[in-house]
Amino acid sequence: MKAVVDLREWIFQRVNGSEGIAVPGPLVGPEDFERVYSDPAADGRSRGAGLSDLFWYWLAPGPHMHQEHLEPGERYRTVARTTRRALASSHPRSEELVTAATRRILDALPADRISHVRLRDLMMPIWAEVSYEVVFGAPCPRDVRDLIVANADDVATALKGMSLRHMTRRLRLTRYLLDRIDAGTCPVVLPPPFTAQESAWYVHGTFFTTAVVQMSEAMTHILLCAGAVTDTSDSSLERVIDEALRVYPLFGIAHRITSAPITVGDHVLRTGSVLLFNYRAYQRTGPAADEEFDPDRWLSLRRQDAHFIPYGVNANRACPARGSAPVQLRAATREVLRRFSVASSVAHTRSLPSRGPAYLTPRGLAGPGRNRLALMRQRDRLFDVGRSIKQLVCGTWMVVDARRQKLCTRYFEEVGS
Repeated sequence: MKAVVDLREWIFQRVNGSEGIAVPGPLVGPEDFERVYSDPAADGRSRGAGLSDLFWYWLAPGPHMHQEHLEPGERYRTVARTTRRALASSHPRSEELVTAATRRILDALPADRISHVRLRDLMMPIWAEVSYEVVFGAPCPRDVRDLIVANADDVATALKGMSLRHMTRRLRLTRYLLDRIDAGTCPVVLPPPFTAQESAWYVHGTFFTTAVVQMSEAMTHILLCAGAVTDTSDSSLERVIDEALRVYPLFGIAHRITSAPITVGDHVLRTGSVLLFNYRAYQRTGPAADEEFDPDRWLSLRRQDAHFIPYGVNANRACPARGSAPVQLRAATREVLRRFSVASSVAHTRSLPSRGPAYLTPRGLAGPGRNRLALMRQRDRLFDVGRSIKQLVCGTWMVVDARRQKLCTRYFEEVGS
């Protein structure tokens, strides 16, 4: 197992080359992490970084219209402003929207027996419906929900190296959105001079890829963690969620390209440096520098004192959902735990290649016994061997294919010509 993981990492390093400055790392310590992340010169995103080809490959179609990948400038500001307007909703309205969607999905589970589920798969329809209502202001039809979920699942599965991309699934969603925009029935569109096609790519990437994938992943981590906590009352729920996002951050590494030199101590990060901000490594420093899941640490530890950035750094490409996401995560978690207890014995890792197998037991019923959980753990260990090999093969192929296609590099060559 370890040999397979080590081999996979070695191949990725060889294919991607040596570019990138680890933060925190030898040049930028954890004490300077947020200052450097917030520096106005750490504002580039895609142009000039070879590894951007890989991100664009995974997020196609239309990765050049994804808010996170736009270069700084008027286009980025317009897109970010459009996203903020779409997400502008009161906390009670956000909570109501998510609670209703969660109830609809959970209603399909039996109320008289234990259900074996993959938590990420269970969560995706919830966030597909929520995102649809945010964009279109109406309930999501079942066939459209299935279209959104198929796209989000394909992106997430490819990102984890568990499958190659299936572009037909993604293009069906793009065509649907383009038809709605052309018909004038999509309230969220970009203003001129953006085209209808660019609006379709933008809505696709921001609301129906990133939002659905990230919120589903977050909920999977939270529910797996909540299964090990006896007190999941409203008063402790926020601590459980914060601790889950501390131990299993949503973002792995965010890269930025410097547009001017940045001085850090005796070092100068030159213009064009690719800074690799490692969320997990940073959150393992400071007052909460361990990997133990302990929600009660937040009884005495203040967020501003911990090295804790669940939604990034506000001064640099702030997460547009940083206001709504905490409210929505609490609402969905509360509704799930109101109905079910969660039990799982599988390995819990940040990447979640297993999609989070778990048992959901209706409140009032006895949960899965020790033997059942032991069998789940053994099956997960067995399947993990196959998963690792699959990640090695599929991940390596996609990295090589991304470097061959050079979607980002070619785009900027054409724009600059």
